[in-house]
Amino acid sequence: MALSVRTHDRVGERRTDTAWLEETWADPASRIVPVAGNRFPVDEAGGTVRWQGAAELPDQGLRLFLGMRGEVAHFALVVEEPTDDGPWAAFRSVLATLPEPDAGFMVHAVALAEWHASHRFCPRCGSPLVSTAAGHVLRCAENDHQQFPRTDPAVIMMVTDGERALLGRQAAWPEGRYSTLAGFVDPGESLEEAVIREVAEETGVHVTDVAYFGNQPWPFPQSLMVGFFARATSTDILVDGEEIQDARWFTRAEMKEQAEAGTLVLPGGISISRSLVEAWYGGPLPGSW
Repeated sequence: MALSVRTHDRVGERRTDTAWLEETWADPASRIVPVAGNRFPVDEAGGTVRWQGAAELPDQGLRLFLGMRGEVAHFALVVEEPTDDGPWAAFRSVLATLPEPDAGFMVHAVALAEWHASHRFCPRCGSPLVSTAAGHVLRCAENDHQQFPRTDPAVIMMVTDGERALLGRQAAWPEGRYSTLAGFVDPGESLEEAVIREVAEETGVHVTDVAYFGNQPWPFPQSLMVGFFARATSTDILVDGEEIQDARWFTRAEMKEQAEAGTLVLPGGISISRSLVEAWYGGPLPGSW
C-alpha cells in the first residue's frame, strides 16, 4: 500500500546527538525540504520534491531530522512562508504523483509539522513547549514534562455479505463518490470493537469476523488508518444522516459497470480504501477521486 513502505531509516539514536546534527545539517550532501503549513517545494511538473541544501535556506525555522536514506541525511525545515519563488504544492495535491521515497519523507515531515503547529503549550501548566530530539519531543519549559507526537488510530473497513460490498458517501462529496466506511477509535476500545460500532452507527448493519488487512499513515493531521474486512450478519441499511448520507450494497459486476460509466467514483489509488476495494473486487478498477 502507498505510504506504508519503509523509505528511510529514522535513526532515532541520532536525534539527541547535537554535534552530529549540526555537522550533518551543514553537510552539502544532506537534503533538506522546507515546509510551510503543509506546503513544500516541488519541481515544475509537481512530481518530485525539490530537496535543497542548508546554504540555500534561511537560518530561521524549526529543524526536523527525518532520517537516512542510504548514506544521505534528510531534514525538514518548518518555516512560516515559502522560502523561494519556485513552485510549491500542498501535500494532498501531489501525493498521488510523488515517488515512493519522497512520499515517505513528506508523510513524516508534514505529520511532525502539523503536530508542532497544534501543540504549542504544556497541557499541564500552559507554559510554552520547547522542541527537542530533532523535533520528535516537546518539553515543557516550566516543569520539564515531555510531549510526544500524537497518532490517532482510525479503522477503515470493507464490509461484505459474501457477494456484495457496502460503500457509503458523505453529503459534502460530489455525486457518485462512494468509499469504505471509517471512523476513529474510542478511548478504551479495541480496533475490532471500533469496526463493529462504527458500521452499526453509520449504517445500521451488524458485522462479525473482523479480520485485519493492513495499515497506512495518513498525516491529515496525524492519523493511522487501520484496515479490516468484516462480514455482515444483517443487510438492511439505516444511515445516520450525519456522517453518512447514503450507503449501498454493490456486487462486483455493478461496481465494475458503474465505475466504467463514471456513475460510481471510487477512492484514490494511493488510499488504503482503494486497496480494500480492489482486494475485495479481485483486481484494478477504473476511475478514482
